[in-house]
Amino acid sequence: MGNFIFLNGEVVPHDEGKVSVYDHGFLYGDGVFEGIRTYNGRIFKLDEHLERLYFSAKALMIEIGMSRDELRAAILDLSRRNGVKDGYNRITVSRGVSLGLDPRNINGPATVVVMNDALSLYPRSMYENGLDVMTVSTRIPLPQTVEPRIKSLGKYVANIQAKIEANRVNAGEGLMLNTQGYVAECTGDNIFIVRRGEIITPPSWAGILLGITRNTVIELAREQGLTVREDIFTLFDVYTADECFLTGTAAEVIPVRTVDGRVIGEGHPGPVTRSLMEAFRELTATSGVPIYGENATAATGVG
Repeated sequence: MGNFIFLNGEVVPHDEGKVSVYDHGFLYGDGVFEGIRTYNGRIFKLDEHLERLYFSAKALMIEIGMSRDELRAAILDLSRRNGVKDGYNRITVSRGVSLGLDPRNINGPATVVVMNDALSLYPRSMYENGLDVMTVSTRIPLPQTVEPRIKSLGKYVANIQAKIEANRVNAGEGLMLNTQGYVAECTGDNIFIVRRGEIITPPSWAGILLGITRNTVIELAREQGLTVREDIFTLFDVYTADECFLTGTAAEVIPVRTVDGRVIGEGHPGPVTRSLMEAFRELTATSGVPIYGENATAATGVG
């Protein structure tokens, strides 16, 4: 855990970081967030994550109260203070403080929190051998009800319900369908299947979050000359796929060994999955916004 956090414009010791019990995020899940990885002293895809954060806030009519450049600088400054080399950055923004559902009752600023911490989602053995995934009964919320492209606090109660289901059967992940029965995403990851050398992943309108890692892997695959198609598919397509893998900020790229007891392909990470895992690791080893050095200072304006 980092020694310090950023809270509403100030850097304070993490054990002194407190928000009001009247905070709208605490009371109603009224807020947005991002999780961002740091590798080798570089924050990976920082600007892409900040863009999504500000788009999510705009869609919910939340005024963050800091420019994107100011928040970017705060994230880098906090990482330097905590001496981060590798880790996880969590940015949380709630609408502000007020009792009562109506956003018009909030007169003060948004609550903005930045934290650094360590994160290891899956054991190394699962990257080598693959995950066992189980389809859960909890469905992805209807897009007419909860816009899937908004990374909101309240949306994730469905993902937590799905994770509880997966945990009850000791599955590595829970696979969620949309209300039409098409494959959407896992509790915290996007899903890809490989059939005859072609990579297929659900489109945004299937109810998925447009993952930053998802988009990165699509780019890496196309750079390797692989065909990537965004299309709907069912569990039958997953069961009979040659390969299957998941992507996410925390998960990175992780292979799937079984789904609902069906062995995927040969039952171990396939060549396409292995190639993309390696390409992603190479990219994260050298890419990102530097936290330390002259380039970092110049980029953020923070000494």
